[in-house]
Amino acid sequence: MRQARVVYEGRTLTATPCANGVRLPDGTELREEQVTWLPPAEFGTIFALGLNYADHVRELKFQKAPEEPLVFLKGPNALTGHRSVTHRPADATFMHYECELAVVIGKTCKNVPRERAHDVVRGYTVANDYAIRDYLENFYRPNLRVKNRDACTPIGPWLVDKADVPDPMNLRLRTWVNDKLTQDGNTRDMVLDIAGLIEYLSGFMTLNPGDVILTGTPEGVADCKSGDRVVTDIEGIGTLINFIE
Repeated sequence: MRQARVVYEGRTLTATPCANGVRLPDGTELREEQVTWLPPAEFGTIFALGLNYADHVRELKFQKAPEEPLVFLKGPNALTGHRSVTHRPADATFMHYECELAVVIGKTCKNVPRERAHDVVRGYTVANDYAIRDYLENFYRPNLRVKNRDACTPIGPWLVDKADVPDPMNLRLRTWVNDKLTQDGNTRDMVLDIAGLIEYLSGFMTLNPGDVILTGTPEGVADCKSGDRVVTDIEGIGTLINFIE
């Protein structure tokens, strides 16, 4: 099952996919342009991974991936929905899209061994975690200005139940900018896989339903300009559209 949250005629509603776009709880079917898309769930703590794909590590000219996961937190203000607009700061030289598989936690848990990690997952969605490289001072300092600007992380459109994703560690991730394919990777190339990330995070803090882990991006990032249409897609999860202004 997959579901979204949308606003239609002033009401926040749960929507499901249909051939024409979205279906509302009363059966009304609408084109996706007729609703305002919200993040597909009310998320709790937002974890984000840096340098979690070896090819992306090389792309950014690092000699090797971090020995421990490079995790940072994002504020809820950073999230926005499908078909939203993200602002490019006037002084930015490098604004990179980052297509990422987002893992949504479904149970309160702590000290989860990797062999039980799948049990605490609710489902998956698509995230585009834009980075303003100009603001990066040091990869080992918090990415506040780089990754926490308002609406800098489109996420959605669908939250897909884990039962519908038999192998989340073998999903193709792609990004198009103005219909040109610019990023093409696979989740199997993560440095630390989903089970390892859940084991690591739950080893020192409690994870709760709604917490979400953005698992990093493969190589192929490129600068985005005002007016660009950026499409991030993950096989079997969904296609997320965002516009740069």
